[in-house]
Amino acid sequence: MIRRPDSTASSEADSAARPSGSTLNEPRLIRRPDSETGSEAGWTLVELLVSLAVIGLLSALSAPPLLRAASENRMRLAASEIATSLRMARAYAVRHSARVGLRFDTGGDGKVTWALYRDGDGDGVLARDVADGTDPLVREAGFRRLGNAVRFGFPPGPAPRDPGDRRRRLNRLDDPIRFNRSDTASFDPLGTATPGTVYLTDGREHLVAVRVTNKTGKIRALRYDYATESWEEI
Repeated sequence: MIRRPDSTASSEADSAARPSGSTLNEPRLIRRPDSETGSEAGWTLVELLVSLAVIGLLSALSAPPLLRAASENRMRLAASEIATSLRMARAYAVRHSARVGLRFDTGGDGKVTWALYRDGDGDGVLARDVADGTDPLVREAGFRRLGNAVRFGFPPGPAPRDPGDRRRRLNRLDDPIRFNRSDTASFDPLGTATPGTVYLTDGREHLVAVRVTNKTGKIRALRYDYATESWEEI
């Protein structure tokens, strides 16, 4: 004779084995070990710190070249403005068959302006004639690229070579605008000019010269390389 299992006894045994309040259909919660969650968070923090360190290092390495390139670009733009004003003065002299003079002025706030005067009595544009109105003002304007960042002058350090004669060094470093002994660049109706040079600096390590030749009135911008003590056209 085959005896069937006592379902009542089995059910009672299962009920005794389960905790009080639980049911057969209740899902079991599986909790991850705390160490696993802590490990993942720790690695994320380490990666963040390493990334920040790399970014900081790259910034420190790239900052000086970027600043130097920005300064060189400002110098080129300022030299271009000076050259443009000189070419404008020469073009006016030829077009109007007149003697003219271009003068530069730096205000107390560092702002740099230029003014174009026309010879009114046949003896050229002179400071005394400008002061008493004999040589009238034709036009004046300000420079956008000249001011506190780029100014007339020379950087600190040894005197640079003369762009007209490399065998000599420049003197009178307190005089960055040189058209003979005047600060006025003069042009005549034939386009010839008073020879001279305007020197620009950022006050640290860069030096640029804008030169005017006398026979042709040609205008050139040059950059000085202190390492080779030579001038290069820009």
